[in-house]
Amino acid sequence: MPATPSGPSAPAPPDPLALIRSRGYAVLLVMTALLGIPISAAAFGFLALVSELQSLTYNDLPRGLGFAETPSWWPIPLLAVAGLLVALTIRYLPGEGGHKPAEGLVTKGAPLAAELPGIALAAVTSLAAGAVIGPEAPLIALGGGLAVFAVRAVKRDIQPSAITVLGAAGSFAAMSTLLGSPLLGAFLLMEAAGLGGVMMGAVLVPGLLAAGVGALIFTGLDSWTGLGTYSLVLGQVPHADRPDVAGFGWALVIGVASAVLGAGIHRSALFLQGRVERRRVVATTLTGALVGVAALVYAEWTGEKASDVLYSGQDALGPLLAGQAGYTAGALVVLVVCKAAAYSLSLSAFRGGPVFPSMFLGAAGGLALAHLPGLDVTSGFAMGVGAMCVAMLKLPMTAVLLATLLLGMQGLTVMPLVIVAVVVSYVLTLRLAPAPTPADPIPARKPAP
Repeated sequence: MPATPSGPSAPAPPDPLALIRSRGYAVLLVMTALLGIPISAAAFGFLALVSELQSLTYNDLPRGLGFAETPSWWPIPLLAVAGLLVALTIRYLPGEGGHKPAEGLVTKGAPLAAELPGIALAAVTSLAAGAVIGPEAPLIALGGGLAVFAVRAVKRDIQPSAITVLGAAGSFAAMSTLLGSPLLGAFLLMEAAGLGGVMMGAVLVPGLLAAGVGALIFTGLDSWTGLGTYSLVLGQVPHADRPDVAGFGWALVIGVASAVLGAGIHRSALFLQGRVERRRVVATTLTGALVGVAALVYAEWTGEKASDVLYSGQDALGPLLAGQAGYTAGALVVLVVCKAAAYSLSLSAFRGGPVFPSMFLGAAGGLALAHLPGLDVTSGFAMGVGAMCVAMLKLPMTAVLLATLLLGMQGLTVMPLVIVAVVVSYVLTLRLAPAPTPADPIPARKPAP
């Protein structure tokens, strides 16, 4: 029998049941519930501020300058100024403005307190000016950072493991209803962070509690202020046909097309990001102007609103589906091209998240294909959302849930098609991704004499 190697044995994995039964875990749950109240209120205020600034910059300001309606060229100078402000924020404030959206939805732990002002300023400026990014990544960072800051201000000797859980719970609270349901936001964070194993439940429960409290706060603040819930909601959903052979054929087509388009957007965004970082101020200002040019081209070419190309697309998803009959196939194709260009440019230079623009882009593409035989509007919409979302995020379960739960009962009908489209897009996206650069070999350590 071979000899057993000597040395210290590996530590036993933590027992999740013993952790959940402990008094400290109960205290942790109380802390997450209490933290969920102010953090969700802060997230509500962040979204309300962005909404008010969007209305101010694109409606009130042009009218104040004497324009009867907002000119189609208006986004060009506005986004150029926003690019300058974002560049200065990234260069001179701690934290570089937070998450780089071209690198995907990556959760790297809660930011430091000193980094929070820069993250908030870069995100508000980007979102208010109409850059094609979403609010989810800044909310995740701000929620986690605020939670850790608050806990450390009260108790400095708290354990690192508890800090990690509370930071995650703060992110859950900030994202509580942004995607339409606390469960969707929780699932997105769980899959993005790679939570798994025996400890998943112990970490996830505080986050779910914070998300539930956050959803209640969002609802209460909506009732009190009348500003809205800032939640992803689809009002009118057309009837979906039952899946058939043609529908599964379209699922393959949409999956392949989304993977190819997503790979092009992602690669071009990373390519441009490297160039922007070399000359941050000039390049970010120019990038903002180019996003405005993309909106101008779409508005002049199709006669539709430039806002279809601008912004994250969160608030435009419902109107796009409800008003799809007013868009020609050609207009939707131009929308996809211009939105994709603006999306790639925004990812390379501004600060925000990649989720909502990918959903809107996929929805527009699916609706364009629905003008062809064999594909109904709702199925095309749902498959486009799911396939494009997974192409940009590489989170397959989240993509399926986003594309189906938002459609209500019709989502159950189209779910088989969405799953096929998401799987095809996900597998092809991984195949199209550039191979990772092999790490340099670590030189062997010479034995001690």
